[in-house]
Amino acid sequence: MKLSKKISENIGLLDNRIGISKSFDIVNREIKIGGRAASLLFIDGFAKDDIMLFIQKTLQCLRREDINSNIIEKLMTEKIAYLEVEVTDEIEQLEFMVLSGALAILIDKEDKAIILDVRTYPARGPEEPELEKVTRGSRDGFTETLVFNTALIRRRIRDPNLRFEITKVGTRSKTDVVIGYIKDIANPKLINDLKKKIDEIRTDALEMSEKTLEEFILGRNWNPLPQARYTERPDVTASHLLEGHIILIVDNSPSVMIVPVTMFHFTQHAQDYYQNPAVGTYFRWIRFIGIFFSLIIPPLWLLLVYYKGVVPDWLEFLGPKKTGEIPLLIQFIILEFGIDLLRIASIHTPNVLSTSLAIIGGLVLSEFAIKVGWFVPETVLYMAVAGLGMFATPSIEFSMAIRLFRLILLIATGLFKIYGFVIALIFIFIVFITTKSFGYIRYTWPLIPFNGKTLATILTRKPIPEVRERPSFLNPKNKEAAPPNEETPK
Repeated sequence: MKLSKKISENIGLLDNRIGISKSFDIVNREIKIGGRAASLLFIDGFAKDDIMLFIQKTLQCLRREDINSNIIEKLMTEKIAYLEVEVTDEIEQLEFMVLSGALAILIDKEDKAIILDVRTYPARGPEEPELEKVTRGSRDGFTETLVFNTALIRRRIRDPNLRFEITKVGTRSKTDVVIGYIKDIANPKLINDLKKKIDEIRTDALEMSEKTLEEFILGRNWNPLPQARYTERPDVTASHLLEGHIILIVDNSPSVMIVPVTMFHFTQHAQDYYQNPAVGTYFRWIRFIGIFFSLIIPPLWLLLVYYKGVVPDWLEFLGPKKTGEIPLLIQFIILEFGIDLLRIASIHTPNVLSTSLAIIGGLVLSEFAIKVGWFVPETVLYMAVAGLGMFATPSIEFSMAIRLFRLILLIATGLFKIYGFVIALIFIFIVFITTKSFGYIRYTWPLIPFNGKTLATILTRKPIPEVRERPSFLNPKNKEAAPPNEETPK
């Protein structure tokens, strides 16, 4: 819909559409510009006060002879000393820009409006992310303001081929979503597929920001394995861009989504690269062992207890002398739920009370539960080991998937012993090898299909100058590191 030349009609139409007279925070400041009626339309709280005062003072000081003709053009080119200025004659565009925080200048007898991007959003500083702390390295992290996040990445990658393409998702929220990639490194097919999927999204809003976006892009399924990686660290994002990955930044969220990824991306941490290669490799293997123990230790111990008579002599210490009143399987299930309950409680507990929660959960409950006969000490010990493995996993999403698989393995082992254990392991293996990331990339690559050279860079923290590989599903120019059956995602 086009703007009218009568300012009263334009204001009336906008009042019906966005509720100027109903919403207290939508400001319509009426002024005179060169003797003509004009309005400054903006959202209170978004506009920068000092810039607003400067612009208003400039406009109100103009005389009729200063703008006797071509008023819009003269204001744009001669009078308004501001960088981000544009003109529109569309009501819809004007409405969107005002609701986004821009300033609109409407002038009587003109069928165009001037838009000035004077917005500033409430924002916190770029602090180090709580979930991705490092002992050495940068201490900045993404915030909820999109332009701050792109600036943090640009600060690290000054490549002219770095692209940030913006689009809007949500018929009502019109949330800004940025697709980031390096033009001559990223796979063009994956970029185009991602853009197409985003364009096809039909929803009112991205209520949960990038998580809502992920479920639209990667599909609606019940597979617990995460198929996109999240990070709040600009240095991690920059390194993935340089490998050829694509990132998605959603306004109002401090997390960046990275696609495509494999399961090994969820086992790596920035800490590895801020340490000496030998130390980084050691910590990486400790993490691998912790993740494996988190999955296998409780059900494996339960299985060995069931077959205690046939285990080797050196494993005779396994198993409790007394099993207590509650079966071992039920003990493990109660402990699983108890750990999750403590995790949920810690989220809702203020920081000043977190120490008290740790004392109650870690000391009082476990000690007295053993004394009254609920649990035997061994079940508490092995669940504690599994819990440590969960917390050692860099990705929360991946650790929760491992936790669900462990519960399946426990229940199957407790009910069907060796047959349940083996069948559950086969089921978990099938889920891993059949899962595919964005672009139909194999989730287990480079282990399955096997690529020894790339797998070596995952299992060991090689010196950074030696890490030069970009798999072909990220960069089609590099055929050497290509997964043999994944070169052309379908």
